[in-house]
Amino acid sequence: MSGLNEPYIPAHESPLELTTRVILVGIVLGILMTAANAYLGLYAGMTVSASIPAAVMSMIILRTMFKDVSILENNAVQTMASAGESLAAGVIFTVPALLVMNIWTEIQWMETLIIATLGGLLGTMFTIALRRLFIVEEALPYPEGVACREVLVAGEEGGDGALAILYALAIGGIYGLMVKGFEVTHHTVEGAVSFISTRLYAGMDLSIALLSVGYIVGIRIASFIFFGGVLGFGLLVPMYGLIYGWPDSKTLVDGFYIIWSTQVRYVGVGAMVVGGVYTLWSMRKTIITGLSKAFVKTDDDDGELLRTEQDIPMNRVFMVCGVLVVLTFFFYWWATESFVLALAGALFLAFVAFFFAAVAGYIAGVVGSSNSPVSGMTIATLLFTVGLVYIIGDVFLGMAKQDLMFATLLIAAIVASSAAIAGDVMQDLKTGHMLGATPKRQQVAEIIGVLTGAVVIGPVLSLLHEAFRISQTACQLNPLPNDPTCSNALFAPQAELIGAIVQGAFGGDLNIQMVVLGAAIAVALIRLQMPVMSVAIGIYLPLGLSVPIMTGGIISHILLRSAHLRVDGVLRKHPSEQAIEAAKEVESRGVLIGAGFIAGESIMGVFIAVLIVAKQDLAHEFGIQTMNNAMSLLFFAWFVGVFIWLATRALPKGGSLAGDAVMVVADAFRNMLDALQPKKR
Repeated sequence: MSGLNEPYIPAHESPLELTTRVILVGIVLGILMTAANAYLGLYAGMTVSASIPAAVMSMIILRTMFKDVSILENNAVQTMASAGESLAAGVIFTVPALLVMNIWTEIQWMETLIIATLGGLLGTMFTIALRRLFIVEEALPYPEGVACREVLVAGEEGGDGALAILYALAIGGIYGLMVKGFEVTHHTVEGAVSFISTRLYAGMDLSIALLSVGYIVGIRIASFIFFGGVLGFGLLVPMYGLIYGWPDSKTLVDGFYIIWSTQVRYVGVGAMVVGGVYTLWSMRKTIITGLSKAFVKTDDDDGELLRTEQDIPMNRVFMVCGVLVVLTFFFYWWATESFVLALAGALFLAFVAFFFAAVAGYIAGVVGSSNSPVSGMTIATLLFTVGLVYIIGDVFLGMAKQDLMFATLLIAAIVASSAAIAGDVMQDLKTGHMLGATPKRQQVAEIIGVLTGAVVIGPVLSLLHEAFRISQTACQLNPLPNDPTCSNALFAPQAELIGAIVQGAFGGDLNIQMVVLGAAIAVALIRLQMPVMSVAIGIYLPLGLSVPIMTGGIISHILLRSAHLRVDGVLRKHPSEQAIEAAKEVESRGVLIGAGFIAGESIMGVFIAVLIVAKQDLAHEFGIQTMNNAMSLLFFAWFVGVFIWLATRALPKGGSLAGDAVMVVADAFRNMLDALQPKKR
């Protein structure tokens, strides 16, 4: 990563940047990435950064069609695409909660568009105001922004990363079409048996997108998610069934899901609430530092700024922020029919949205946007919003319970969208800063990307809800005729969590005992210095979804340690610099392939939803019979093998993967035994 202190394109040069072709390609990729991330987030409760896959796909598309493409054009495209993807993350955490609480029975396009537009633009504008401070003066690292810069430079200078992600995109799409479209295999393989007055469960969701998520997050986070799944499905559900008895159900597996959905998932709710608040508390010094710097006035140069330092004028930025706050007030007034509550909500939003934009932007600069606690910030916002709405709406205005819940979600949704976009915007601006992009042009690209995502997200959510139903709770309230058991419903864990918190806060049926148990487990995890949110998500999701994530994490660990082994000859606790560089090559290749698999399967999932809504049943029309569980596992294993084969192309030559895997697993087992040994004093 040499030469990162100087822009790749000097300030005195002016290559093509925000051109018509860039805008068109950026809008198309933005639509695809928004749809894919919305599907993945609702399916598994996680989203992944789209910057790197968008950058690679941009290079493929533009260079296939044109010869005179500049690196800054590719950067502008990935900026637009990733903006829509990040906005989707904020919206899917909150808006579907209105379905969970039965306030909406279907996604309202207009309200969703307004929420996404106001939240996305507020987050973008506040972040633009902080760009010079965090990126130029503080020079925060922004690891994902640096990684995206490396991908763009590698593509400019030649490489086969673009070809790898193209293969992965196609393979992911084919897999999604076969499993979800033609239903060649089961999408989940699971079973349960009776054992000493209780039951044991084993299951796995056959998703290469989740496998790829596990590879990208790494074995540490993947193992904690899996631990949460084992704790919930493998321990708490059987214990509850043993103590209180198992419900009447058609199969043993159904009994597991009944107890999980009515009892154990609330343990995940309690753990996520405590984890979210604790995450913000543990970062309080970072947050205070970021906010204090955000309010410090900096002296701008009196002379003409270089091209690479020209932002959208700050007077225009703050004017737009003021207009957005006023528009938010009118939106709240129209939606809640309360002038006082709308005024309080808009003023609250103006302060809190800037607060979390600064927090998210600063934290993303330190630990990366993927590690930024957006869920924690959303929960904290929700708790403050509940207090505001309760005092004004209930105590002073005496509003109905349903109106109070609706008002709370409207305010929290815009703030969550603002926080979700802020970290991504700053990562993109960091990439542009290192490449030598013109900030104001990249900021315009961000705005276009946000507007694209805002327009797309409502129809995508509506499509997914009509095809599958968003969340188990919403499905049970309004089941599909062709899926009365809600077996195909998307899980939407964050939306379920937020719905449960709001309903409980305003006198709903929140399972307090299980929430308290989850809070106690979270406190224990904090004492053990474990990542609470990862474990909590594992508890909240069915175990089957955690298994492919864990599998991807194991594959990642084996391949990275295999690179260390092949360079150093032995597995050291502290590998050499050459071994670390070799592992980075393998990791980068795997991340590209994983991103392609995720995008391919997720986009195909949205396409299948279109077919379902259009009443097109591919399996029925082609007379395809679904394979049994054993063949379904073999089919999935073949695609896992393809993933591994593509990722191992970056391994140093020499040795065999099977032999490396045995040595890596043996080394991991020894390290685990050493960690369990009592420490000598």
